[in-house]
Amino acid sequence: MKKIFLTIAAFATLTYAEDIMKINEKEACDVKKNGVEKVLALAKKYNPEAIKRGVEFKRLGVRNSVAIKAIEKALKEKKKEVVVEIKKKGKVKKQKFPLDFAVTRACKFAIVALQYDEEAKKTYRADIPGDGYKY
Repeated sequence: MKKIFLTIAAFATLTYAEDIMKINEKEACDVKKNGVEKVLALAKKYNPEAIKRGVEFKRLGVRNSVAIKAIEKALKEKKKEVVVEIKKKGKVKKQKFPLDFAVTRACKFAIVALQYDEEAKKTYRADIPGDGYKY
């Protein structure tokens, strides 16, 4: 029973990795083509997995999960700008982003973080003496 469960878990992980690598983030995260709600749903789908793996993007002092929450808040209030609060050196600063840009960015960051993680598993080489590289 344990062996069957491990086999199923390994297969599910493998197919998930193949699925994430097949996604073209430029097309999937295009707000004009897919709409804000659909693109945000993609970001919300993949970002928890990025957090779980420890590869969540942080850019300009903003974690992707914080950006997603700010986007949801802006959508509820029907605003065209997303306001993200950042704590730097004990001070709270606010950054403003256009809604479309923020949603596209959150989606791309969620997907690309997982793609980079999968790609690194295939291309990583340990620095070992005699591996043929000069350092």
